[in-house]
Amino acid sequence: MSTDQVSLFLALLALAAQAGAAGLVVTLAARALAPSARWPRQVVAAVGPVALAVAGTVALVATLGSLYYSEVADFPPCRLCWFQRIGMYPLALILLIAAWRRDRQVCWYALPLAVIGGAVSIYHMVIERFPSLESGSCEVTNPCSTIWVEKFGYLTIPTMALSGFVLIALLLVLPQESS
Repeated sequence: MSTDQVSLFLALLALAAQAGAAGLVVTLAARALAPSARWPRQVVAAVGPVALAVAGTVALVATLGSLYYSEVADFPPCRLCWFQRIGMYPLALILLIAAWRRDRQVCWYALPLAVIGGAVSIYHMVIERFPSLESGSCEVTNPCSTIWVEKFGYLTIPTMALSGFVLIALLLVLPQESS
């Protein structure tokens, strides 16, 4: 497979993550605003038991995707990419172990990683779009404003990472109860 094909595949997965995140936001909002509505409880009852496994899979795919970009496609990760990796890589292991153990308490230490990683992704996306805002935090030879991949007019590597972080965070806060 070519780098362009892998990038397209990862971008499609990011779109799926965005759709899943949007669906979860709507479900959680409907559950809070209309507690008697049946469908939000049904969605939570269906997704809740597999939420940790799905979150772990999202983190694992994001980890493998970032490793593909740096080790196979030879895109050198910038400093902000490294900070996003610091958030995502442990999530892959932590969430898959938590899913295996059915440990919902993982939310207390996995959610901060997802939120901080997402915040770094947002900052990275801003730097990509407005390179003049790039401060001395990135290297001159490997600037954080470099866009290695862009699919569908907006999906870059940090945007794909943000899609994963947001979906993971929402899956972590998803209630286990169906009521």
